[in-house]
Amino acid sequence: MKKLTIGLIGNPNSGKTTLFNQLTGSRQRVGNWAGVTVERKEGQFSTTDHQVTLVDLPG
Repeated sequence: MKKLTIGLIGNPNSGKTTLFNQLTGSRQRVGNWAGVTVERKEGQFSTTDHQVTLVDLPG
């Protein structure tokens, strides 16, 4: 199984944490204002061929 690390980067309020929560099954807080995500978060999920580490970065 191949290991991947993917970083989610982008503008504030662009859906990075929402995508992170959906893919990893996490429940990180989201909000309709800038500055909700203030530190790096990591989560993991698997596909049939890959073990993926997803990194949610502040925007």
